[in-house]
Amino acid sequence: MKPPNVSTEPPTRVPQFTVRLSSTGRGARLARRLAVQQLAAWGVPYDSETSQAVVLVTAELAANAVTHGRTPGRDFRLTLLFLPEHTAVRVEVTDTRPERLPHDSAAEPAALDASSGRGLLLVAEYAERWGWEVRDAYTKIVWAEVLWPA
Repeated sequence: MKPPNVSTEPPTRVPQFTVRLSSTGRGARLARRLAVQQLAAWGVPYDSETSQAVVLVTAELAANAVTHGRTPGRDFRLTLLFLPEHTAVRVEVTDTRPERLPHDSAAEPAALDASSGRGLLLVAEYAERWGWEVRDAYTKIVWAEVLWPA
């Protein structure tokens, strides 16, 4: 006998790709390349606006993980989620510095002569939405969702 209010339908699985990469410039470059390859495997053309936007967002989040979220000897994690119900690709980068939260670049703009500090403005421009989560004392996830035409 089936218990009441229990679904017999299997849970819907969201296509995803996850990889751990070294917290180095090489790891950040590899994150971009792997993102392009995974999108192509999901049917998003390499030269499409969606692919280019996801690669830019991935590059910025990975670079931030390597620059600001690095703990020596610990990797960062890249996760891509294909969200068909939202017509979006979610990029998640998990780093090892939960105490170092991203700054809202629009609220705290970088100085005009600064050589950095504008990357999250690009993320905000190319992503439908973005944010971060601290789920434990050891990691934080910075994520962004990029829309694609249905």
